[in-house]
Amino acid sequence: MKKRVVITGMGVVAPNGVGIDDFVQGIRTGRSGVEYFQELKELGFSCCIGAVPKLSEDLISRYLTDLQRKNFNSSGILYGCIAGMDAWTDAGLAIDQNSEEDYDTGIIFGTGQSGVDKFREAIYKLDDKKVRRLGSTTVAQTMASGISAYLGGILGCGNQVTTNSSACTTGTESILMGVDRIRSGRARRMLVGSCSDHGPYIWGGFDAMRVMTYKHNDTPEKGSRPMSASAAGFVPGSGAGAMILEDLEWALDRGAKIYAEILGGHINSGGQRQGGTMTAPNATAVKKCIREAVKEAGIDPNSIDAINGHLTATTKDVLEIYNWKEALGYSSKNFPYINSLKSMTGHCLAAAGSIECIASVLQIYHGFLFPSINSEDLHPDIIELINPSSVSGKIKAQDVRTVIKASFGFGDVNACIIFRKLKN
Repeated sequence: MKKRVVITGMGVVAPNGVGIDDFVQGIRTGRSGVEYFQELKELGFSCCIGAVPKLSEDLISRYLTDLQRKNFNSSGILYGCIAGMDAWTDAGLAIDQNSEEDYDTGIIFGTGQSGVDKFREAIYKLDDKKVRRLGSTTVAQTMASGISAYLGGILGCGNQVTTNSSACTTGTESILMGVDRIRSGRARRMLVGSCSDHGPYIWGGFDAMRVMTYKHNDTPEKGSRPMSASAAGFVPGSGAGAMILEDLEWALDRGAKIYAEILGGHINSGGQRQGGTMTAPNATAVKKCIREAVKEAGIDPNSIDAINGHLTATTKDVLEIYNWKEALGYSSKNFPYINSLKSMTGHCLAAAGSIECIASVLQIYHGFLFPSINSEDLHPDIIELINPSSVSGKIKAQDVRTVIKASFGFGDVNACIIFRKLKN
């Protein structure tokens, strides 16, 4: 019998809320984290808005020492450390730099591009032939596994400590990888999640691809419009999300708080075939990913209370809704509630999946469905596919038991996961 895996701690650093309590309030009220950046305007960006977490120096100093922060300028790693440490303490675990290594606990914490500003700083110094002045933190901040290495040292984890990277699918994939490790018996507890840097050196490539909106520079909070007829591209964001996963028996034995159970999920790739490309999904693979997740979870699609979509506010939103409907066999009448956190946070890139999974779980734990803001002009093709009441710009109070969430990423990669309120 496979082990049951539950979530016992969570931490989040999001554009519309830092810390679980603030984030819950943000998604309850439809708070937008999108703002205007003059720097982007001066650099000639078409899209001059973005979504970045708000961190004070006082808050940062509660997590990292002055020595740890010396020459530190990787926003993604900073976000990941805060989210990971918050998840750890939220699970009732102590952070002790003098503790012995914990061989039962591991880390899988993903990222997309890490330490880009540090790379830029290093390149300028290399141009000046001052190689030895790169600084002792350059390697840790620019290596792909920098975030897991930082957290591994802070928390003393002795099991597998690694980093995954699968574009926008990264966060959801990291959770499923952690589930697999616990179910296989190779770990009892896993810290999983993902983070993403921000700024012109991260966002510039997307602006060049013309996939970011340029129509709301004067009205930033209206810019991210998933499922909307007036959607004009995604808004870039950044942040981090983290979860503590545990073997159910272990969690119960120590009296841990349990947010939800992870019933199962699936990861696949469309192979960039049948219409799939570096930037477009293979619809057949997307539907297979969703169906296989439901199969592994052992649930009836009609028991799903809500879908938390990938839904980026691009032309692919209609196709995504169609794929959900086809994969789960819904009619327009029985299509469940569907929402997109990106309406409030923008697209947090590699951090998107983990932050959105946390939002999905909070709906189960607190009993509400968060709104998709800026969806008042639902796309007509979506109206043809589902009941318009399945999308709402207002919070809904509801006993939420089962939520399905998916992430789709560059390279035609997919991940789908199913969360459920714990049953004895």
